[in-house]
Amino acid sequence: MAILPILAHPDPRLREHAQPVTVFDEELARLVANLSETLRVSGGIGLAAPQTGDRRRVLVIDLSGGESPPEVYINPELQPGTTRCLVEESCLSVPGVVGNVVRAISIRVRAQDPQGNPFERELEGMPAVCLQHEVDHLQGTLFIDRLPLLQRLRLRLRRGQLAKSPATVA
Repeated sequence: MAILPILAHPDPRLREHAQPVTVFDEELARLVANLSETLRVSGGIGLAAPQTGDRRRVLVIDLSGGESPPEVYINPELQPGTTRCLVEESCLSVPGVVGNVVRAISIRVRAQDPQGNPFERELEGMPAVCLQHEVDHLQGTLFIDRLPLLQRLRLRLRRGQLAKSPATVA
C-alpha cells in the first residue's frame, strides 16, 4: 500500500469529472487499498479518488475512527431524501477551511464493491453527509462551492483569489 498525495485547492484537477469504473481488476484493488491507507493516515473521514489525481469514480469513507475497514463505493449514484439540514464540513483538499452547508440527512445509494458487485444502502446522519461530500468530489465540486455567497467571497478574498473567480459580481 502507498500513501497518495492529496491535491489541494485550487488545483484544477479537483474540478474534473471522474469517469465510471468499467474494469474491476488488481489495479482497482490497489487504488482502493491506497485510498484506504491515505485516508487512515490523513485523519479524515472520507476520500475520493479525484482528490489524489485519479479520475475514477471511487471513494472510501470511515467514520469508525479506524476501528473497521473503510466502506468502499465505486460508481455511486445517490437518491437524496427530502429532509435537509445545515451541517459543518471541512475537506482534506481545502485545509484550514470550515463552513456550514445544506445536505440531505438521509440518502439511498447504489454503488459497486471492488469486485463489481452492485449493492444498495440507506444512510442517515453523518454517513449520509460524508458520502454526499465525497460524491461531490467525483463531480468536480468542492464543499466551498456550497457555502453561502458572502462566505465564498470572503474566502476568495482571504486566499487572494477574488480576481481569478468567474463567479465574482462587479
